Amino acid sequence: MEEIDMRTWGVVWPAAGQVEIEERELPGPGTGELLLEAEHTLISPGTERAFLLNLPNTSDRYPQRPGYNFAGRVVEVGPQVEGFSPGQRVVASGPHAAHALVRAGLVCALPDQVPNESAVFFNMGTIALQGVRRARIELGEGVAVIGQGLVGLLAVKFARLQGGAPLIAVDPVESRLAQSRRCGADLALTPLQAQELAELPPVVIEATGAPDPINTAFQLARPGGRVVLLASTRGETQVNFYRDVHRKGLTVLGAHNNARPGLESHQGVWTWLDDCGAVLRLMELGRLGVEELITHRVPAREAARAYGLLAEWDPGLLGLVLEWK
Repeated sequence: MEEIDMRTWGVVWPAAGQVEIEERELPGPGTGELLLEAEHTLISPGTERAFLLNLPNTSDRYPQRPGYNFAGRVVEVGPQVEGFSPGQRVVASGPHAAHALVRAGLVCALPDQVPNESAVFFNMGTIALQGVRRARIELGEGVAVIGQGLVGLLAVKFARLQGGAPLIAVDPVESRLAQSRRCGADLALTPLQAQELAELPPVVIEATGAPDPINTAFQLARPGGRVVLLASTRGETQVNFYRDVHRKGLTVLGAHNNARPGLESHQGVWTWLDDCGAVLRLMELGRLGVEELITHRVPAREAARAYGLLAEWDPGLLGLVLEWK
């Protein structure tokens, strides 16, 4: 019998700065794939804004179908896929769409105790977690996180779980510093206030995605310290490497989410699937709360309005959830 494609819909960017809803045909799952139905997706504020507006270090090829924070259910299981069944609740690195075909290796089963609205933060959690892992924080080490957007706030939460003390949040926006305090930061400082610290931290995590704060990170780290470049920088940074890195004896660690092993985790760097499991396990046990990070809920059909809010760069916007049901 001939297979009939399913009719579905999702978000598309036909060109830079343009957001539309498109109807599309979707075949059944192929080998190694799952057909999923969305209940919630989460917009990744920094990355998706950068790609939508075609900022530096992004792709200029359009159309693009954005998204990688997807929570929903399994509709159909493709050949050679084990461990999943129709109706099962899952999260996936899938697009902003009512239905999506996703490789099984990019899908994680969802614990019963974790609601979808929390679970949809899983991928942002894996990004922040791998940056904190690379820092190799020891219990009682001071940690500064520069940038208190979604990834930076999650990094604060993970650094607290890792035993960072004192935990210093740095951001120029007071509303974000207030959120940092609620997320467990011991100190919440503007960049100017951070320059007055009597004792510099041995670990600094840069999570802004802007070029200039990289120099702030180098200056804020104590001699012999570690600087983790967690955010994807949209632009170029002029650095005096002799003065700010070489002479201070800093260790600089790149922490792009894709710079991780594919098959086996090892100390300090876990696979995406293992970090996904860790994030969901911490949510299940009540050690990682993300509900307070949700600032906007928007029906998925109104995605253009959601991205309009994102393009305006309102500092009060953190977790923007698209609702598909």
